[in-house]
Amino acid sequence: MIAADHPVVPTQSPSSADGGSKPPEDRRRVFKRRFITATIIVLLIGIPAGYLLISAGQSRRSGKDKEAEAAALGLREGWPSKMQRRIFEIPIPGNGIGVQYYETNNWKASRMYAKFRTTSAGLDRFLTGIGTGRAALEPGAVNISPRDIDITGWYFGPNENWASTTHSNKKPRPTQTITVNMSDPASPVVYVVSAATP
Repeated sequence: MIAADHPVVPTQSPSSADGGSKPPEDRRRVFKRRFITATIIVLLIGIPAGYLLISAGQSRRSGKDKEAEAAALGLREGWPSKMQRRIFEIPIPGNGIGVQYYETNNWKASRMYAKFRTTSAGLDRFLTGIGTGRAALEPGAVNISPRDIDITGWYFGPNENWASTTHSNKKPRPTQTITVNMSDPASPVVYVVSAATP
């Protein structure tokens, strides 16, 4: 074949009537498109980053609260959390006043120390909630160990009407050592050490 058999046709640019070429974008449209793109990028990066910063701050505060609680020496004023009361099976009655608690943990055992004043009926509810009763209280006895007394700073003087009991559970449930000051039978003071071992 020779070149004459195949004539070369020059390419023509399509006319604007064919719709092949786009008119140049005006500045307003370019700015709007770039603004939307930048906004989307900021949202895609900024929202997760902000969430991470907030989460980190909350985690840091929570860690500091737990650290402060762990570093606290002796009893703290106030009620232990519902979870702590459930784990250590210390059903402090709702009418309990002067509530104090302290929790310790190590690889051998976890202990919750609690002290509160209640009514005669509140004492019965507490003992029943643990799984024992007033009949189990041994008059004149203090069964909180010297080690636990040293940790809590509790004082069991000789001129008070003490009564004690120990309620044992099958592991891993805790064992509660309970001493009650019955000097005012209408307003007994309860001291309890609940120890859980793995």
